[in-house]
Amino acid sequence: MTPTRAGSTMAFASMIFVQLGLAASVGLFDQVGPEGAAWLRLAWAGVLLAVLVRPRPSALSRSALRACLALGVVTAGITILFMAAVARLPLGTASALEFLGPLGVAVARGRGGTKLWPALAAVGVLLLTEPWRGGADLLGVGYALAAGACWAAYILLTQRVGDEVSGLRGLAVSMPVAALVATVAVGPSVFADLTWRVVLAGLGLAVLLPVVPFVLELLALRRLTTAAFGTLMSLEPAIALVVGLVALRQVPGVAPVLGIAFVVVAGIGAERTGGRAEAVAPARAEPAPAGTT
Repeated sequence: MTPTRAGSTMAFASMIFVQLGLAASVGLFDQVGPEGAAWLRLAWAGVLLAVLVRPRPSALSRSALRACLALGVVTAGITILFMAAVARLPLGTASALEFLGPLGVAVARGRGGTKLWPALAAVGVLLLTEPWRGGADLLGVGYALAAGACWAAYILLTQRVGDEVSGLRGLAVSMPVAALVATVAVGPSVFADLTWRVVLAGLGLAVLLPVVPFVLELLALRRLTTAAFGTLMSLEPAIALVVGLVALRQVPGVAPVLGIAFVVVAGIGAERTGGRAEAVAPARAEPAPAGTT
């Protein structure tokens, strides 16, 4: 399997886990709300990665450490801001606005003919989500656009962290930062609603989202350009539409079906042309913790 194909497979798998994680999180909404569920996932993810990977921030260069810290902030921003947008906008509208982030990266970083794929994906996302059918809450629109900006920064920072820090140590530094930011922003409003059952449910959900997807995305961005990765992320609404059809019997209209065709074509094109010029080895590999291999 070529690095490009491997990276695309990892990106696709990450989207599957994201959808599974979102579906499984719905059960917590009544108890701690969407933002509380997001905080609980981030908090557990930070603990899990810190314990399992045992990163040593002092072993990182200043540049790598700054990138890890920034990645943690934007990771929290994506999760919290998108949940705030969904509370005020139809999901389709919020999703379409948020996807402007990765699509913007794809357009900005694409070269030559590769800009065709983000353009096709953009049309596909609009057809899939049909944002013109929903209401427009200006505050909700602002939250969704801010989430999209965080997602664009997340793509760029994840690739940088993956290039500069070996293994999963960069992610293990950034995720606790995301957990701390989310705790400050959301935690105090959720603490009173926590039970042991909810806390343990959050642990299981954290594995589905964000631990596994973020690991896969980190590995994928070591093999793909940010333009290709940003375009491939546009396949996520298509995956959600198929899951809705199979699991929830939500029959899509003509426009969403056409949207699937657009994003699939864009995804195939990005997968074939999105390999990085050369394999990237982390610039500064820190030593493994004592007792590990």
